Amino acid sequence: MRKFLVVLDDSRECLSAMRFAAMRASKTGGGVEVLAVIPPEEFNHWIGVGDIMREEARERIEVHFEVFAKWMRDRQGVDPELVIREGQAVDEIMAQIKDDNEIGVLVLGAGTDGKGPGPLVTQLSRNSGTLPVPITIVPGDLTKEQLEAIT
Repeated sequence: MRKFLVVLDDSRECLSAMRFAAMRASKTGGGVEVLAVIPPEEFNHWIGVGDIMREEARERIEVHFEVFAKWMRDRQGVDPELVIREGQAVDEIMAQIKDDNEIGVLVLGAGTDGKGPGPLVTQLSRNSGTLPVPITIVPGDLTKEQLEAIT
């Protein structure tokens, strides 16, 4: 089964990427894997505090994921899986693609606020020729109707 890998973060364009991945997976019989990356802690010398911060980040990710997962299950009939990694976002995305050979497409949402497409899109598109999977970049301001038309 081919899986669509989509990154869960706090960006507005994340919603468009999630919707696109779920709709494509539903129409093609694929799956959706949602990757959330917890950045490295800045205060490693406060180990107890770092552990608490890491656990709180995981809890926030799981709650955020469940909102998207419920929509995917209810509206698209897709049951996504959540993967949480720790490190630098681009490095962890690349590692996840390498670790899971069922990933067939990386889906990213592009920012539309005039500041550029966003750091993930910028960094990963520079390396797109060396990626083992294609990237689908979804404009972050697409409506649900527009997404349905292109999927």
